Amino acid sequence: VAEKEKKFYWSPLESIGVTLFIYFISQILGSVLASSIPALFGWNQEKIVTWLSNDAVGQFLIMSLIQGISLLLLFWFMRRRSAPLRTIGLNRKPRLSDVGYALLALVGYFVAYIAIANLVKTFIPAVNLDQEQQLGFKDVATWQLPLVFVSLVILPPIVEEIMTRGFLYTGLKKGMSHLPALLITSSIFAIAHLQAGSGEPLLWVAAIDTFVLSVFLILLRDKTKSLWASMTLHGLKNLIAFLSLFVFHVVK
Repeated sequence: VAEKEKKFYWSPLESIGVTLFIYFISQILGSVLASSIPALFGWNQEKIVTWLSNDAVGQFLIMSLIQGISLLLLFWFMRRRSAPLRTIGLNRKPRLSDVGYALLALVGYFVAYIAIANLVKTFIPAVNLDQEQQLGFKDVATWQLPLVFVSLVILPPIVEEIMTRGFLYTGLKKGMSHLPALLITSSIFAIAHLQAGSGEPLLWVAAIDTFVLSVFLILLRDKTKSLWASMTLHGLKNLIAFLSLFVFHVVK
């Protein structure tokens, strides 16, 4: 068994390096490919940028390409290391118990986030917890809602769980104890949601939110020895945001 495990081993440093490389290169390649498609139809650069930035179809295209490229690069790396999918938590079919665990964790996540957000607001009042997160979708028409749903509720829970709680966390756990692996994984996940480079102030509210969420996602990953419960919790959380923003317009 030891020999078999060693065959598809990657170090904690490689886990971080590969995760960050895939994150950045997929953003670049996805943007280039998404821009190339309308360019083939003779669109000028200004029209392409506007379409990709403000139109739900353009946003769906670029997000789908980025997520798809991320998975292709990760699976290519894993294949080079002879790593089966069970290595990162894709080791069985989903179970009804995964949904139950996810629902319990959803309650725990909300309670923990509210408590931590109140602590931050009390002791670090300079942090703006009311800043609006830029999800990339504006003035969405009814017929475009399925595209938004797939972009927010389906793709991120699958791809981000495979990348973060699957590949990254698995690799970190091979070289360190549980708590440091949890903290590093959650910190990287949170930093990725700061929206650095967007031209807007750093989105600390999203970083705090996703850090807390990641802790519960990792707890589910450890409890169930699989990614299905984590994907379910992630999807439920994003579903609530989707319904609030785009269906019931609870949040403006």
